[in-house]
Amino acid sequence: MKFNADVSSSRRKAHKAHFSAPSSIRRKIMSSALSKELRGKHNARSLPIRKDDEVRIVRGKYKGREGKVTQVYRKKWVIHVDRVQRDKSNGATSPIGIHPSNVVITSIKLDKDRRAILDRKNRKAADVEMVDVSVVFVSVS
Repeated sequence: MKFNADVSSSRRKAHKAHFSAPSSIRRKIMSSALSKELRGKHNARSLPIRKDDEVRIVRGKYKGREGKVTQVYRKKWVIHVDRVQRDKSNGATSPIGIHPSNVVITSIKLDKDRRAILDRKNRKAADVEMVDVSVVFVSVS
C-alpha cells in the first residue's frame, strides 16, 4: 500500500536513485549501528560511519574482528578496516571492503560536528525538556 503520493514505489526507480546517489546522500546511507554501550550513552541507534571510528565486524567471513576504519569508500559502498586485508600473489596486501551495515561502531571519533549530530539525535534529553515545559504550563494555569 502506498502512503505518500510524492514517493515512487517503483523498484526500478528506487534502485536507480540508490545507485546514482550523490556522495552526500551516500554518507547517510552508509551508516552503522552503535554498540550497546554507546547506544545507552548517546541515546542514538546509528551514525554515518567516518574514517577514524573503531568498529567490530558482526557479519560475514570476518565476523568478530575489530579495528579502526582506514577509509570510507563511498563510490564502492564499502569501508576498509585496519588489519582486514588479504595477501596478493605478488606479496602485496589489499584491503577488503566491508559494508557498513555489517559492522558495529565501538568507539566514535568525536569532533564538534559529530557532537552536534549526537545532540540532535539525543531524543531523551529533548523529551525531558518538553515534559518540564508542559509541567510548568499546567501548574501556572
